[in-house]
Amino acid sequence: MDGTAGHPGRLLVLSGPSGVGKSTVVAELRRARPDVWLSVSATTRPPRPGERDGIEYFFVTREHFDDMVARGEFLEWAEFAGNRYGTPRGPVLARLSAGVSVLLEVELQGARQVRAAMPDAYLVFLAPPSWDELVRRLVGRGTEADEVIQRRLERARVELAAEDEFDTTLVNTSVQDVCGELLALMTSTARS
Repeated sequence: MDGTAGHPGRLLVLSGPSGVGKSTVVAELRRARPDVWLSVSATTRPPRPGERDGIEYFFVTREHFDDMVARGEFLEWAEFAGNRYGTPRGPVLARLSAGVSVLLEVELQGARQVRAAMPDAYLVFLAPPSWDELVRRLVGRGTEADEVIQRRLERARVELAAEDEFDTTLVNTSVQDVCGELLALMTSTARS
């Protein structure tokens, strides 16, 4: 989504509790609108089945990640469930200064860091249709041990309580509907 020539793009930050469907929404948005620039985060966690380096994430070692932190290369970063995640600063700032709107998918801690670093960022909270549905999604993944799932559920309660920190909330009852709402927000925030 290109902005007006000479005007910076807008930064849209998508966050919400683990298991709410952020990655699914981002994958659908990529499929439906390949012209939208989605920031790719770096992570120290191993790839899940089907994930590709440089597409879903940049998969890096903990040592490489630490080097990037030391050099100030992240717009935001956090440790979650024993792994680190971060948004490389350079590509985001380059797109914004070129007038291209950017979508970040980050956890709550990252959204707070982005808000502190870039107060004009527009924060979108992705909420589950219900607590029971969120639990079903987390347990249904089958990719994590029970203790990891329990930590994610405990954290999800805290993350849900932070909804008021965001500029708007979208309820993930339909991935296609959420994608449409995000695209509308990207268009409206790029012009405001």
